[in-house]
Formats: sequence, C-alpha cells, structure tokens
Amino acid sequence: MIKEFKPAFLFIARFLGIYLVGNVLYGLYVESYKQSPDWLTHAVTQQTSLFLNACGEQTTADVNHYGPTVFLNAAGDTVLNVYEGCNGINVMIVFVAFVVAFGGPVKAMPWFLLLGLIILHLANIGRISLLYVTALRFEEYFYYIHKYFFTAILYIIVFSLWALWIFKFNDFASRGKKQVDDQTV
Repeated sequence: MIKEFKPAFLFIARFLGIYLVGNVLYGLYVESYKQSPDWLTHAVTQQTSLFLNACGEQTTADVNHYGPTVFLNAAGDTVLNVYEGCNGINVMIVFVAFVVAFGGPVKAMPWFLLLGLIILHLANIGRISLLYVTALRFEEYFYYIHKYFFTAILYIIVFSLWALWIFKFNDFASRGKKQVDDQTV
C-alpha cells in the first residue's frame, strides 16, 4: 500500500522541503532589514508607482523611515502602506515549490518557472495598483478587496499556471489515460 502512494508522498516531501527552505531563506532576508523595508518590497512599490504614473496618476514610492513599509503616495498623502507580504514573494515560493516538486521536462522547467514568476510579478503590480485605486475611491471596500478578492485572484493565477504545467507540459492527462488503458483487460 505504501508503494502505491510513494509518488504522492515524494511530491509532498519535495514540496514541503522546497517551500520551507524558500520561506526560511526569505524570512532571513526580510529580518536582515530590521525595521526598514526590504529591497524587494521597495522595488515592487516603485514599479507600481511607475505603472500608475504611466496610467495618468501622480504617485511616488517613499521609504518609511520608522517601519518596514514603503509608502505609495499621491499629492504628498500616503494612499497605501506596502508591507513585505505585499511583494508577492511568498506566492512565488509556493508556485516554484509546486512546479519543482511535481517535476517534469528539465528543458521546459526553467523557462516555465521564469515565465510564471514574471506573470505573478506583473499580476502583483496590477493588484497593488488596483488596491491604490480602491483606497482612493472605494475606501470602505478596501479591507474585503485586499483580504479576499485579490488574494483569490493571485491564487487562481497560481492554480492556472500549475494546471498548465501539469496538463500541457507534463502530459499528465494522457499518462493517466495510458495507465488506465494498460490496466484494462
């Protein structure tokens, strides 16, 4: 019976191993900044500000000198406080852990991971940009949109990328059909 579930156990072990190592390393990185915002959060906030400015908004990304956040400002007023958890790295770690743990074609994996990380990064910039608009124009809905709606959207993107990896690049569906056909008498 254990032999039957060995692939599932190996997947879970690899996933958890990669996820835990990724999060520990990321946690050490964030902690090294103490009470200052980390470089990645600052970069994501600056990129969001550039995107918003290209869309006609007048924003700046300013480091909070008293805490680990970056301010996304408009007309000198803080509209958003961007924390470390908003930079998308944790979602990216989950994505990478799944793809690597699932395995697949060695030639396709690096470019698929890179493409997936770019998609997640751009989606996160879009998410922060829309949160900026929400904070300015629909402040009463901000908590729900931030907590539930955009979290769901990011994870739907991650799930879609996983499904693409499983069914398109690993030919998982046809392997399952072949196994069933092989067992049919």
